[in-house]
Amino acid sequence: QVQLVESGGGLVQAGGSLRLSCATSGRTFGSYVMGWFRQAPGKERDFVVAITLNGGTDYADFVKGRFTISRDNAKNTVYLQMNSLKPEDTAVYYCAAADHMTSVAALYNYWGQGTQVTVSS
Repeated sequence: QVQLVESGGGLVQAGGSLRLSCATSGRTFGSYVMGWFRQAPGKERDFVVAITLNGGTDYADFVKGRFTISRDNAKNTVYLQMNSLKPEDTAVYYCAAADHMTSVAALYNYWGQGTQVTVSS
């Protein structure tokens, strides 16, 4: 089992920045692809970005150039640096772990509880 705990969400003005963290339990963190998804009220859960154990990344087009994912395998933690935030970035952000690089939520085996990000205009 892998447990994921997100933190770092909050309220920020448009144009501002936030850094989300996802701390994981277990000794197998380095074997998983780690992803971030987000879900706004009344909408589906959307893929944001994922990172392989070697640092390979895949970003959704709507965050390219603004968000950066990174991971610290020694600390069993993945980060999401979010810059130039927009009101449409408002959502609950979820961290997830998968066996392979994918943007498909159903293929992620483990999920965190989510952290709320609210961007005011």
